[in-house]
Amino acid sequence: MAAPPRARDPQSVLFACAMNSVRSPMAESLLRHMFPQGLYVKSAGARKGELDPFAVTVMAELGQDISTHKPQTFEELEDWEGLNFDLIITLSPEAHHKALDLTRTLAADVEYWPTHDPTTAEGSRDQKLAAYREVCDQLLLRIRKRFAKAGAANG
Repeated sequence: MAAPPRARDPQSVLFACAMNSVRSPMAESLLRHMFPQGLYVKSAGARKGELDPFAVTVMAELGQDISTHKPQTFEELEDWEGLNFDLIITLSPEAHHKALDLTRTLAADVEYWPTHDPTTAEGSRDQKLAAYREVCDQLLLRIRKRFAKAGAANG
């Protein structure tokens, strides 16, 4: 009945989205700030993109600086340090399929959190920023809910 200990209380988490330029770096930063010690957090993309300036702006509003984030693919991350994660959280269908392919040979749990891509938002700068803020808020709620037990002693 109970989830395996690794899945319930992971020591290392990888967030993944399509291009590692908006959703996964936001989620990486949010979780890292929630658990500055004791939890290893990274992000990657199914493909490589460019860091999105709107994502940087929205995270800066929370006092989190992701301006030095360098988007990377699963393959690049694997080459540099290996994919030794207890939990991979995918935020887009493309990343989810990629993670499932990779985890055939890895002992990692995969969770799919369908997350809207704010880069498709149209309108003024403020309207676009609002879409990014909404995604950030949704990620923060999911992260708080998912990792609440792990942080209960800290919070």
